Amino acid sequence: MRIATNSYTNSMLDQFSTLKSQMTTLQNQVSTGLRVQKPSDDPDAMQTTLTDLSSQATQQQYSSNISTVQSQANTIYSMLQALQTVTSQAGTLVVQASNGTNSQTDLNNYATETSSLIQQALQLVNTKDPATGQYLFGGTSSGQPPFVATTDANGTVTGVTYQGNSSVNQTEIAAGVTVAANVPGANASGSGAYGLITDSRSGADLFNHLIALQNDLTTGNTTALSATAGKDLSNDEDNMTYQVAYNGNVQSQLNTAASFATSQSTSLTDLVSTASGADLVQTMTNLSQTQTAYQAALQSSAMIMQLSILNYIQ
Repeated sequence: MRIATNSYTNSMLDQFSTLKSQMTTLQNQVSTGLRVQKPSDDPDAMQTTLTDLSSQATQQQYSSNISTVQSQANTIYSMLQALQTVTSQAGTLVVQASNGTNSQTDLNNYATETSSLIQQALQLVNTKDPATGQYLFGGTSSGQPPFVATTDANGTVTGVTYQGNSSVNQTEIAAGVTVAANVPGANASGSGAYGLITDSRSGADLFNHLIALQNDLTTGNTTALSATAGKDLSNDEDNMTYQVAYNGNVQSQLNTAASFATSQSTSLTDLVSTASGADLVQTMTNLSQTQTAYQAALQSSAMIMQLSILNYIQ
């Protein structure tokens, strides 16, 4: 007796296709660790995952911004410390030169030391950010040296011109939160960020004060040293102290933001895993069961096909 095999064959092929598809899906889940790999797997979970992944990308950008500004703030802090040393040494020179016992030779030596301090300060305020190659103290005009010196025939600095602006670069470090680490070299507007070298509110004007000190020492004008130089340089020292404190506050804010960004990123990773991640133990168990069913189906089909052929021959 002949047995029709078309319907069985079609059913067998459908079963093989289903089991093969299930094995492929489970193997992908094991290899990627993801249960949801396309919208049809779980539309709600996929939507949640996409939203969390978008938030995670935003958080990673915040982390990158924070790292960039932290690097800049650290570099600026080193420059501020060095400038504090310059203002402190200048203040000491004023005290030494004003004691009334110095000869003109002594005053000339103090003038030479002052000239050296001016050169040091110029080098510091024209520092570039190692990470970006941009000048740190030109405000938002960071592509050129912020301070330019005028010198006489002997190379002595007779004037310093600021060619930056009083604006600062604000960087977003969290949703709706921005911070600026850079400092303008000068600000005579009376508002906004305090100028590092010159600021109308604090009375700071470091280069002009140092040049005046240099000139008074060279000419032996000890009256001016006693009357104005000490007070002027004191304003510069106070302004530098403010700048160091401001930098410290910025770094503290950045550290807090960095900690929060890391925490948020970890939370979002957990949410993505919860929404679309695969239970690897259960997935591997399902894969093993599906592989066993596939092998059993192959063996069963082979036996039935042999019987069908024999029946056909008979």
